[in-house]
Amino acid sequence: MPDPRHDVPRHDEQLLEKTKMSFSEHLEELRRALFKSIAALLVGALFGLMIGGSVVDHIQTPLREALEKFYRGQASDENLERLKEVEKEGLPVPSDLEATAKAQADEGLVPKVFLIDPNEWARALGQEVPNTIPSSRDDLIRLRVYQPLEDDPRLNLISLAGHEPFMVYLKASLVVGVILASPLIFFFIWDFVAAGLYGNERKYVYVFLPISLGLFFSGAALAFFVVFEYVLDFLFWFNEAMGINPTPRISEWMSFVLMLPLGFGISFQLPLVMLFLERIGIFTVDVYLSKWRIAILVISIISMFLTPSDPGSMLLMGVPLVALYFVGIAMCRYMPRGKNRFTRDAEMT
Repeated sequence: MPDPRHDVPRHDEQLLEKTKMSFSEHLEELRRALFKSIAALLVGALFGLMIGGSVVDHIQTPLREALEKFYRGQASDENLERLKEVEKEGLPVPSDLEATAKAQADEGLVPKVFLIDPNEWARALGQEVPNTIPSSRDDLIRLRVYQPLEDDPRLNLISLAGHEPFMVYLKASLVVGVILASPLIFFFIWDFVAAGLYGNERKYVYVFLPISLGLFFSGAALAFFVVFEYVLDFLFWFNEAMGINPTPRISEWMSFVLMLPLGFGISFQLPLVMLFLERIGIFTVDVYLSKWRIAILVISIISMFLTPSDPGSMLLMGVPLVALYFVGIAMCRYMPRGKNRFTRDAEMT
């Protein structure tokens, strides 16, 4: 049986012999790597604490925009209903009722109806006060006023506990710290692991790490900047169909903001997972090509579980993943296998 070390350049063998360490030395190197990683995380978290408030405010932007869109639509429906009532009373109204109602809503005018005591109304106008005391709603004056949408308290997220905003602030700061410190953390851990690898094995991290990071951030960006809009539109449409006004909770929204981009980012690693499985011999390119229908079915199921199950977000995850599946097949077929001069000499003989 050929010696597998023949695939390794001689100078790598010599270098590996020189850098061999005892078990206790390995533990000491691991301790140093973990200490430096924790230090980097703490520095990142401290910086995150400085901008945590801005981060919390920023991640609320998609939700506030969706709430504003929801209440604009609700105001448009209420304005249209009121215009139809005025038309039935024989009073003059615009020719296009729907356009007028929508224009009022687009202007950010949210209708509010208040019931006013006629006695108080008369006193305010300096008129004679009626002798009757209102005893029912029919005896009151209905006054329709408009509130600017930007001042509507329903656009604000709520908390149900006194400590909840503080915990959300800490969570956002920690996430910022992890993101900022992740390159250094990876470098420290990689520096520890690389000591036990051959030179021809170490180079692959410089090839696949940028691809992995690019795929992860592409998936996360797709979720945050595109998918959130479709998800929120679907959820608020369902609220409207049920006659329920949404009152989002800040902690639940924070978890949703973190989990959905994370699910997209991890799922976008599909081509690299396919390449890894092909390289270790579990699957082949021919198997990937022959089972593409099953792969699409599995991708559809995964998309259903990783999204809120509305058609829009499922398609926005499923379609890119199907495309990435065929990208993975192309990577398996055309990416080099990293042969060195010893393997080439063996093949020639």
